[in-house]
Amino acid sequence: MNGTNFASKSVPRHLARGAIGFGLIIGSIALVPVAGPATLLAAPLALIAFRGCPTCWMVGLAQTISRGRLERRCADGVCTLTAAPPAAKAASGAPAV
Repeated sequence: MNGTNFASKSVPRHLARGAIGFGLIIGSIALVPVAGPATLLAAPLALIAFRGCPTCWMVGLAQTISRGRLERRCADGVCTLTAAPPAAKAASGAPAV
């Protein structure tokens, strides 16, 4: 795969990273009235959990879910996304559907 890869090793691990990231953002904003603006310092930590930004996390979720199930083929400057052949699914460790 060319380009940046935001995928995790598993969907539960990726969802856990998302819960941590969104929890940090929501918690830092929600705690401002109680603990003051210093709580906003927790928000940048979410960028570590997201590996960039919430959009990067969502792209990674799509990559994690589709890993081994989709295959990109490019010919004559035109790229298409197709279902991976069964042999490729077995080789990638993805469960057969």
